[in-house]
Amino acid sequence: MKQGRIDIVTLGCSKNLVDSERLQRLFWKKGYECHIDATEVEGDTVVINTCGFIGDAKEESVNTILEFAEAKEQGEIDRLYVMGCLSQRYLKELQTEIPEVDRYYGKFDWNQLAEALPTVGEDQTLKHDRYGKDKPRHYRYIKISEGCDRHCAYCAIPLITGKHVSRPIEEILDEVRELVSEGTKEFQIIAQELTYYGIDLYGKRRIADLIRQMADIEGVEWIRLHYAYPNQFPMELLEVMREKGNVCKYMDIALQHISTSVLTRMCRNTTKEETMNLITRLRQEVPGITLRTTLMVGFPGETDEEFDELVEFVKWARFERMGAFAYSEEEGTYSAEHYKDDVPEEVKQQRLDKLMRVQQRISAELMAEKIGKTFKVIIDRQEGDWYVGRTEYSSPEVDPEVLIPIDEDLEIGQFYEVEITGSEEFDLYGSKK
Repeated sequence: MKQGRIDIVTLGCSKNLVDSERLQRLFWKKGYECHIDATEVEGDTVVINTCGFIGDAKEESVNTILEFAEAKEQGEIDRLYVMGCLSQRYLKELQTEIPEVDRYYGKFDWNQLAEALPTVGEDQTLKHDRYGKDKPRHYRYIKISEGCDRHCAYCAIPLITGKHVSRPIEEILDEVRELVSEGTKEFQIIAQELTYYGIDLYGKRRIADLIRQMADIEGVEWIRLHYAYPNQFPMELLEVMREKGNVCKYMDIALQHISTSVLTRMCRNTTKEETMNLITRLRQEVPGITLRTTLMVGFPGETDEEFDELVEFVKWARFERMGAFAYSEEEGTYSAEHYKDDVPEEVKQQRLDKLMRVQQRISAELMAEKIGKTFKVIIDRQEGDWYVGRTEYSSPEVDPEVLIPIDEDLEIGQFYEVEITGSEEFDLYGSKK
């Protein structure tokens, strides 16, 4: 146990990682050595940034809190703090059930944690408050808004984070400029619902304007977009993607289902026909675009026929990237209050397994088609006998990677032209040209 060191353990999505990095900066200003998601927790103080989205995520968060609560009881750490979505949603329950935690903070008051700790040394911050020492410097996440004004029947996010709040354009652009000055080349643009960006501040959707201005900043090599909503999709964003070579031809758009009846019960405000038309238009207007989506199985009332419709849709759409999960009832949501969770767990799992098998075959076919082609690849890390990198069509940590033999002598964080020499279901192999 190292005195004066703080370890932040981040659970859940990249939006939580952004908050962890901002908290890290506050600790640096007070002279603390602070690490995010270190390989080994060594500090006398631990902060757990929790997720409270679905059942599995909540279980992971609770188990992590219990693990470190036990470590505190054993004298392995001195102080334990919890923040984030889980404690925002279940503060009183957590305070009662796990009193070993020194203090709980929510989604929006975690800055008070740093304010409560004494200053122990000189300011250790770098130039920008988001520069994480423990994460790769060449790519960063930029959170452009918080909260969500959509009210999907199954989703607890609006209950946790509240209404959609956009950050001003200039504030975001200033952050990007400063990060570029510190070596960042690639930017993952994230929000709970990025297509809604700007409505609260400017009275209209401004995501296309924001991305166009960001792309014009010298030194920005790649911009990648995450978490779009299909209903009322801003088509002007596709024009920016075509015009700006540094805006990756990549769109992360969660569709959840395809059956119109299921989408209606989900309160998604779209239909099967509208969804399929949107996919067709995305691919027509941005040739070669990679689509990443998330689908749900086992929503209340989902019949065998509706599930079969979803399977056939996946075969038709041939998504380059696809994830899926089984419905988890969340208290306080519309579906929890109005629907019965009537699809048995074993059926949910069977449907999930089948859907992913279909996607596995599609992914293997799409990956094999890349053999012999050359792509611009950024190198993220070295792992064993391989350099591990990505094309513009892959987001960090969640998408397929490119493995290049270590004898190529490459540099982490640099771009290279790489010819693809082989493929697996979810990874590619290549060599520098």
